[in-house]
Amino acid sequence: MIMDELIDRIRSLKAKIGETWAFLNLDTKAQEIREQEAKTMKPDFWNDRDNARNITRNLAGMQGEFDEWGKLKSEAEELLEFADLAQREKDASVQGEIEKKLAALEAEFGKLEFHVLLAGPHDRKNVIMALHAGTGGVDAMDWTGMLLRMYLRYCEKKGWRVSVLDESRGQEAGYKSVLFRVEGDYAFGFLKSEAGVHRLVRISPFDAEKMRHTSFALVEVLPELGSLEEIKIDPKDLRVDTFLSSGHGGQSVQTTYSAVRIVHIPTGITVSCQNERSQLQNKEMAMRILASKLKALEEAKREEEKQLLRGEYTEAAWGNQARSYVLQPYQQVKDHRTEFETQEVEKVLDGNLDALTESFLKMKPLVK
Repeated sequence: MIMDELIDRIRSLKAKIGETWAFLNLDTKAQEIREQEAKTMKPDFWNDRDNARNITRNLAGMQGEFDEWGKLKSEAEELLEFADLAQREKDASVQGEIEKKLAALEAEFGKLEFHVLLAGPHDRKNVIMALHAGTGGVDAMDWTGMLLRMYLRYCEKKGWRVSVLDESRGQEAGYKSVLFRVEGDYAFGFLKSEAGVHRLVRISPFDAEKMRHTSFALVEVLPELGSLEEIKIDPKDLRVDTFLSSGHGGQSVQTTYSAVRIVHIPTGITVSCQNERSQLQNKEMAMRILASKLKALEEAKREEEKQLLRGEYTEAAWGNQARSYVLQPYQQVKDHRTEFETQEVEKVLDGNLDALTESFLKMKPLVK
């Protein structure tokens, strides 16, 4: 490859980096980083520990993103200067070195470019997920348990922390419902693809006649708000009940009314939390989940209005089938939104969701 072609490739890469830099608003983020760092230096910063942890996590994420793109930008500029100098001095001996360095920078750009797909306003946030068994009886409850295991395995592979907040177990198997929190950078960005109805087709292990059954489970995915101040909740709109906890083991289980149920009367939204150590902690977590649900409802209404204007509205919740998993008579996982298919069902159920997630993210328009 002649030097002119190499220089053209470097200039093209440099232009792409510049476009992505502008798209990600990295100059603005540099100012945000300075402002957030100033907050962490205040004496009362750790008074609200949850908010402080969210700020430090987001700060680390922003700083990491800025540093990665800044390094790539600088190295591309330096390589272009080096290649221009080599061309002026007609030094062909460094052509191989330039070509090798350019290939490495192009590969790094391809890796970082994927994060452009995670530029949504909530993509860096923690997640509240809820799984609900649908039609299918004990099979549906077992299917809900299988989905829980799939997500726990996926989160483990990502290095994210998972806390089960509330659960209602099935009498024979699985779960009627389960609520859990996922803590990790870009957790919502990756897990938002899981929202919707998940359908399982298999020969039921609970059917003596070994008939094929279809089961359904609904997956809810909500970004966790960094602060309750992001949405106002009138205490008069709430009904708060306490009940006996049936969470983790220990002397307090079934002996204290530490579990909390909060009903938001205007919307009918109900949130329960029982797996924290005290009634106060359960109430605080339930309030955070309620705030996240109300914020999501507010944003969904705005999006619904836009879709109605564009003629694109589709029924949410149980009417929104996200994915099918067929175990018999053949094996296949199909995402009905992206048309992505794979025959590696066991791998998917073991938490290997990256291909499905990537196909969903690439389908969605970039958020500006």
